[in-house]
Amino acid sequence: MNNRDFGNKGEDLACEYLKKNGYEILERNKHFSKLCEIDIIAKIKNKVIFVEVKTRKTNSFGTPLEAITKTKYNNIKTGVLSYLSENKIKSYQIDVIGITLEPELKIEHLKNV
Repeated sequence: MNNRDFGNKGEDLACEYLKKNGYEILERNKHFSKLCEIDIIAKIKNKVIFVEVKTRKTNSFGTPLEAITKTKYNNIKTGVLSYLSENKIKSYQIDVIGITLEPELKIEHLKNV
């Protein structure tokens, strides 16, 4: 499995998790520039949620959430601001979902980061 397929598997799991918890998936893999892509754009109630998903097979080299650097976060914020201005959205937040596949599936959801 290549990195893109691996990432897609993690995003599929994140979408399933979000749907089970009442979220509506609006878009996936929304590109804003070469440096900025929002993995999942979802909605719950009247709030739009921008979700970054990080997936790791194991935690041997750190947790998925540790892979979100300040640079990555700033790139996400750039995309979010662009999306907000294009779509006239008032209520939003940025969430992060970390997925570890082994030794057992673990999903961590940090809200409003």
